[in-house]
Amino acid sequence: MRDEDLNLLQGTLDLLVLKALIFGARHGYAVARWVRDATDGVLEIEDGALYAALHRIERRGWVAAEWGLSESNRRAKYYTLTARGRDQLERKASAWKRYAEAVSKVLHAPAEIAST
Repeated sequence: MRDEDLNLLQGTLDLLVLKALIFGARHGYAVARWVRDATDGVLEIEDGALYAALHRIERRGWVAAEWGLSESNRRAKYYTLTARGRDQLERKASAWKRYAEAVSKVLHAPAEIAST
């Protein structure tokens, strides 16, 4: 993360990693690069946090991993989204959207809100 005010909410990193893998197998560096490019450089994932997340979601069965060769002909571990991972992506994306909409409502709320 470049901006200290943009700390990832707990669980958001897993969502970003799962989304990066929806398009096919990627190694860790490619996941980080995809997130950075998709957010126009606003979000950058530190290596330690990324690999901890990849290992965590692999243990949960949300991704499967196997070794392969990267585009630079280096040995790399490739992660693929599993059916359980696709289900988690849907759940986490839905929860995150509800959360973002709620925060947006707060940011745009008038000073006085009518009680029901």
